[in-house]
Amino acid sequence: MIKKMILLISLLLFFGNQAKAELSIDITGAHSAPMGVGLPAFSVSGQDKGKAHETARKITEVIESDLSGSGLFKILDSLAYLQSFKGIGDAPVFVDWQAISAEALIQGHVDYLSKKQIRVSVRLWDVYAAQEMYSATLEIDAKGWRRAAHMIADAIYKRITGEEGYFDTRIVYIAETGSVLNKIKRLAIMDQDGENHQFLTDGLNLVLTPRFSPNMQQITYMSYYKDTPRVYLFDIESGKQQVVGDFPGMTFAPRFSPDGHKLIMSMADNGRTDIFEMNLDTRVIKQLTRSSAIDTSPSYSPDGKKIVFNSDRSGAQQLYVMDANGKNVKRISFGSGRYATPVWSPRGDYIAFTKMAGGKFYIGVMFPDGKGERLVAEGYLVEAPTWSPNGRILMYFRQDPPNRGGIPGATKIYAVDITGYNERRLITPVDASDPAWSPLLSNH
Repeated sequence: MIKKMILLISLLLFFGNQAKAELSIDITGAHSAPMGVGLPAFSVSGQDKGKAHETARKITEVIESDLSGSGLFKILDSLAYLQSFKGIGDAPVFVDWQAISAEALIQGHVDYLSKKQIRVSVRLWDVYAAQEMYSATLEIDAKGWRRAAHMIADAIYKRITGEEGYFDTRIVYIAETGSVLNKIKRLAIMDQDGENHQFLTDGLNLVLTPRFSPNMQQITYMSYYKDTPRVYLFDIESGKQQVVGDFPGMTFAPRFSPDGHKLIMSMADNGRTDIFEMNLDTRVIKQLTRSSAIDTSPSYSPDGKKIVFNSDRSGAQQLYVMDANGKNVKRISFGSGRYATPVWSPRGDYIAFTKMAGGKFYIGVMFPDGKGERLVAEGYLVEAPTWSPNGRILMYFRQDPPNRGGIPGATKIYAVDITGYNERRLITPVDASDPAWSPLLSNH
């Protein structure tokens, strides 16, 4: 159904007035106050106005949650609105919206074409320029209203910020249940806002460190088969999985190359841990590092030309960058403490990492040359950063300190923007760790 809906939306999505507007948000710089946005109730029409009103309410709630959750937008209190709309063609009274400090206005309409089909129309206005910035019409299966809302929020985010959104995405993670001595770890997946949650594995085998392909709805993860690490490929759309191979000495699942045709991984052998690359088409494995040190946690740059990894070859655990063939290794981290789990941003402008210093854990970012290090989250244990597909949000997991009896604390997933502001928790039904962020669903 998802593929069918994507195709239908792709055919019907259109941009309206694209004239250059003054209204914009610079999300590459420092934190700034959120933009005031008016989001009045969507008008409705069609065969079942009762259902239309309910669907319109749910769509606006999701749009509001997405935009306000980004920290860039503030949806203004509806009690202050001076204008309502009877139809999508009604013209805004801009002075009414200026009076309540709305900078942007989202106008929408839901039309029930049949019991199964609905049409959602939306218009985005620059209030102070009195100018339409964007318009779209989506004709979809009525069950697809949530995805439609995420796609609308993505379009609004892109029109105002100039950057791709991240709302029409999913998160795969490790769901943890059971006691300390009998921990059950299952693969689970949910929308980026925590909705549509489901478990992908049954918990009979321990699963670890899922990784999303950057251009497909496919993941790798590691499990143990007869006490040997085994890597799987899991296709989320079909539910099918295949064994990539058994890899003794592996501690983290591989990561995909940007084109999805290779995996990069680290494996230990005779006290040494090196980095290897596997071609998924031929299953040929190539060794990239040959060091007496521990080289681990590799991640490709988005153009596939560089690899970042951590190594103790200098005597302490630090970050290094090398060419994709293993040549020209260069150290990039020089701060106090130990660095681990580096992940290159999809934009290529930052590398995220975990840092351990002074008895605390941190999530941080730095430029690919090692400059501009900035810590964006800290805690008793924070680990495993993963990037939103637009490279502006980091997700990770946080573990609470143990209780007085020494029982480990709960693990939870959090997200924070790269300025270090707007940290928020994703609600999961059980303890959660090792999140991995999907690419935009509407782009695939």
